[in-house]
Amino acid sequence: MIVTGFTAPRTHKLTPGQKITNRILATGRAPVEHGFAHLKNWRTLTKLRTNPARATHPLRALLVLTIPEANP
Repeated sequence: MIVTGFTAPRTHKLTPGQKITNRILATGRAPVEHGFAHLKNWRTLTKLRTNPARATHPLRALLVLTIPEANP
């Protein structure tokens, strides 16, 4: 299932609820987009020559390496 934000037509503005929904979607989407940007910088996805189902383990490992540890 793909969830997309609301777009405002030329004649109407977005309702406050639609704006909040767009903001929530954007906050969840931003870290994913940043992760893909890092992977593209490392050229990992372009050189990956395996089944996409098997690619999840290397990608998860790279994600762990890129996330800074939280301070306890």
